[in-house]
Amino acid sequence: MFEQFKTRAQGVSAEVYRFPTEAEAFAFLVAFLREEGVAEQAGQYGVFAACPFLDRVDRAPLAAIEGMSFEVTRERAAAAKIGISQVDWALADTGTLVQDATAIDKRLVSTLPTIHVALIATAGLRPDMPAWLADVRPEQANYIAMITGPSRTADIERGLTIGVHGPERLVIVFIDRMGGTN
Repeated sequence: MFEQFKTRAQGVSAEVYRFPTEAEAFAFLVAFLREEGVAEQAGQYGVFAACPFLDRVDRAPLAAIEGMSFEVTRERAAAAKIGISQVDWALADTGTLVQDATAIDKRLVSTLPTIHVALIATAGLRPDMPAWLADVRPEQANYIAMITGPSRTADIERGLTIGVHGPERLVIVFIDRMGGTN
């Protein structure tokens, strides 16, 4: 199922990575933030929405990166290069991420920065929408976001433009053993 998701997501220009452990995913994330040049200047900020993954890691390596913030405001997210959030599910048949985005910080970091990094437990992978609907409790979520690739639009002449209504890049990080899940 992972390979199907990866193929579909890459087909709409998403980048997909998979790590066995949170520690390996965290090391990738820190290196990625450094390589992308997160800094304390508009257009280079990094913002990280509150999530269980963030609660389980030592934030010190992230906090050591100038420009990285765990306080998400509309202004900071709009001026950020990278936004990081944890998503809840992934649909293999379409390469779509599904997030309970009731918390405003999740919406801000997944829509306003140039790059959205989505963290997900591999256990959250479902084959398709009907399987996801069997698991979800819509009455417990006020705002469900579905993300399929980076933002894209085409005008009447079919000129494709990336990143007009959201991030130009979507980086998806699957973690096999996330918070005790397998």
